[in-house]
Amino acid sequence: MSVIEITHLTKSYGRSRGIADVNLKVEQGEIFGFIGPNGAGKSTTIRTLLGLIYPSGGSATIFGRDCVRHPEVRREVGYLPSEVFYYDNMRVVDLLRYSASFYKKDCTKRIRELAGIMDLDLKKKIDDLSFGNKKKVGIVQGLLHEPKLIILDEPTSGLDPLMQQRFFGLIAEENKKGATVFFSSHILSEVQRMCSRVALIKEGRIIRLEKMSDLQNNSYKRFHIETKGVPAKDAFALDGVSNLKMKGKEIDFIFRGDINTVMKRVAGLELRNISIEEPDLEEIFLHYYAGEGRAV
Repeated sequence: MSVIEITHLTKSYGRSRGIADVNLKVEQGEIFGFIGPNGAGKSTTIRTLLGLIYPSGGSATIFGRDCVRHPEVRREVGYLPSEVFYYDNMRVVDLLRYSASFYKKDCTKRIRELAGIMDLDLKKKIDDLSFGNKKKVGIVQGLLHEPKLIILDEPTSGLDPLMQQRFFGLIAEENKKGATVFFSSHILSEVQRMCSRVALIKEGRIIRLEKMSDLQNNSYKRFHIETKGVPAKDAFALDGVSNLKMKGKEIDFIFRGDINTVMKRVAGLELRNISIEEPDLEEIFLHYYAGEGRAV
């Protein structure tokens, strides 16, 4: 069952870029990654999905219900925006109780449990909180009603490393209990750690949609070569080579394809050293952003 289904979703802002023809599905129980740099269209996609802004074209459904025609579907969604804003004079506990009232269920125990995990002082006023602690309020607010779908937009900004670890553990536990997670981030190590599938968005368009394991293991290799003499500038002008850097006798690049093609070039050089490694997700991502990606 598709929890999220986005079909040809488009949002235009006049001459400014929004999103164009976005298509993707998120299945029940997935932790799905949505990655791209700031300004790529991640937040616009999420806000349109949630019905916070209206699309210029296409459609989006959550649990089979259209997000525009059925705003009540949001009761089953927990949302943590990239930036959180609150009434400063309220105490944390009062804000969370107010939020819980929209779901018509007693969330008192749940609020205490989540606040304990995130080390959040419920008695403090919002105005007295740091940005990181306000982010913790947003996390508790998004999860207090035990949503079936959790949508996270740059969720760890403002959290220190310890709280990030706790947050990841909390999301993993919610997923084990059956929640589907849509995780938007520009911090690729987070997505690499949490997600089973990933969509890459560039300039408002999806350029790649893959299993995380395929994205990492689809014949990508990172080469570092040190030669005895200075190699020709076109020594590695090959299809599949990206992020090529040549400095004197040192050569670095990422290669996707038949490794024997590269090794034939290497065989014609006098080497001091060579290393071949698996690139991390960030390097693969930059490979696509260098122009190798194609819309899917």
